[in-house]
Amino acid sequence: MHSIDRFAESVGLPTGDYDAVYQWSVSEPEKFWGAVWDFFELGERTGPVLVSREMPGARWFPEVELNYVDRVLRFASLPGAAIVGLSDDGARVEIPWSELPARVSATAELLRSLGVGVGDRVAAYLPDEPFAVIAFLATASIGAVWSGCAQDYAPEGAAGRMAQLEPNVLFSRDGYRFGEKRIDKRADTVELAGLLGVPASHVITELPEPTDATPELKPVQVPFDHPLWVLFSSGTTGKPKGIVQGHGGILVEHVKVLGLHNEIGPGDVFFWHTALSWMMWNYQVAGLLMGATIVTFSGHPLAPTADRLWQVCEDEKVTFFGTSPGQLQASRKAGLNPGTDHDLVLRTIGSTGSPLAPDLFTWVDEHVAAGLPVSSVSGGTDVCSAFCGGTASVPHVPGELTVRYLGCALEAWAPDRTPLIGEVGEMVITMPMPSMPTNFWNDPGDAKYRAAYFEHEWTDGIAPNVWRHGDWVELTDRGSMTIHGRSDATLNRNGIRMGSADIYEVVEAIPEIAEAMVVGVDGPDAKYWMPLFLTLVPGAELTDDLVQRIRTDVRTRLSPRHVPDEVIEAPGIPHTRTGKKLEIPVTGMLAGRDVNVDPKSVDDPALLSWYEAQGSAHAW
Repeated sequence: MHSIDRFAESVGLPTGDYDAVYQWSVSEPEKFWGAVWDFFELGERTGPVLVSREMPGARWFPEVELNYVDRVLRFASLPGAAIVGLSDDGARVEIPWSELPARVSATAELLRSLGVGVGDRVAAYLPDEPFAVIAFLATASIGAVWSGCAQDYAPEGAAGRMAQLEPNVLFSRDGYRFGEKRIDKRADTVELAGLLGVPASHVITELPEPTDATPELKPVQVPFDHPLWVLFSSGTTGKPKGIVQGHGGILVEHVKVLGLHNEIGPGDVFFWHTALSWMMWNYQVAGLLMGATIVTFSGHPLAPTADRLWQVCEDEKVTFFGTSPGQLQASRKAGLNPGTDHDLVLRTIGSTGSPLAPDLFTWVDEHVAAGLPVSSVSGGTDVCSAFCGGTASVPHVPGELTVRYLGCALEAWAPDRTPLIGEVGEMVITMPMPSMPTNFWNDPGDAKYRAAYFEHEWTDGIAPNVWRHGDWVELTDRGSMTIHGRSDATLNRNGIRMGSADIYEVVEAIPEIAEAMVVGVDGPDAKYWMPLFLTLVPGAELTDDLVQRIRTDVRTRLSPRHVPDEVIEAPGIPHTRTGKKLEIPVTGMLAGRDVNVDPKSVDDPALLSWYEAQGSAHAW
């Protein structure tokens, strides 16, 4: 029996009827989230589940005290590994469940010795390795507030995020290996500590080993909404916003998604290829909340060969592999056949970061394993989770996100706030969720928080009690959905709105195309320019024949309106540090606007001047 069916039984709902459970979960959020707490036996609870449904301002479990780490400790008696760490230096580090509490306790005692206590901030500048997981758990266990940044950020970029927190301590490492290259981070660590105001004596680059004197780990009990961590917005066009999320909200949300939708539990091996700057790192760590073994990986995903991540899946007997459309696309274009070339025991593949095209679902079915569930999910750093995606109890449809997740009152709205089915609309969330931010850091009166999600102008006025996420979504009458891209990057040609994701699905399926980016630029005299920028696979050329094939495929698979005005080979496609295409800033550059893009937030800042030049050269 699926986990959701067992959950349905526990609350007196019919089994085998996902929609019935979903509708109950969003119409009775107090009962639903209380039932999640009870189903996963998260501890004693008193008082109400939800004080008010108002957004922002909803208060969850106001009388409950807990600690995120309590749930991890529940599994300390399990056999085998809690964490497996892999890197490009060939080392394999294994942290058994039986050793995890003592290792966390030893690091927690080190933090205490440096004066860190409840509410103090701890910064981390680390690769994805067991060191980072232990440091995070130690921080959370004493009620301090965690904030992490990957070491591919320069010190100034990392400080642009974490300095606003005024951290007491910095966790860092001397460096890591990426492919054949050793990345030395010692000088960067010293520079970052200076920018953060952290003294050298409070920079931790090695974790202490537990001894007989290490005390038993007893996590500090904190209020439900006590800050667990601060995540950050991309910061491409302004100072990164610090998104604060609480111990309890993250706990109940993550056990819901991982336990009910992904059915992850003891015996599973959970590997999501990620980095500390991306919320998926936090999501991966949550595998420990379910008693799963988590795999960290700090190496090159395509070296020494393009099947590196599939080899990890084979070697570690991964059961749930989380990745991105880009990695699956790279596997397909490299001609990989993971299902025949590797001995895999996968039962689910997860994908996020951008919409997953139907042909990649098909590729997984044909080249990884027939019938293997593919859970394409969509959510955000804002809630450190997914709003919608695949679920174990409902078969997926290629190109679609299978269901709206339990407890997530997601709708597609027309400009007049009419809910839409079978039409594209603004994605909104009409009921609060526990993992929504408790606040933004240094945001008096919640002004930035409200502006980010709740102060959108609809045609009939502002809807302040509705979360507008900024995605363009279409719900089907089956309850599934398709994400068409960011609504603020919507293409609008002659009044017809189009999603960039639909064009990427067609264009990036062409073998010669490595990656594409399409934008729509408003010009003088109501003119509109819709260029398509491309990077090509090695050895390919942008010939007239290839351009014609692109135009033909877009016209026949989408519509004549979707055909780009120009097809331009670019030296690269710019992204945020978490892999999002910079459609909105590039649109502004091409329009000749003064776009203030922080180069530290971009994967290849040198590309920005090239795109600015394209805008200057365009003849309207």
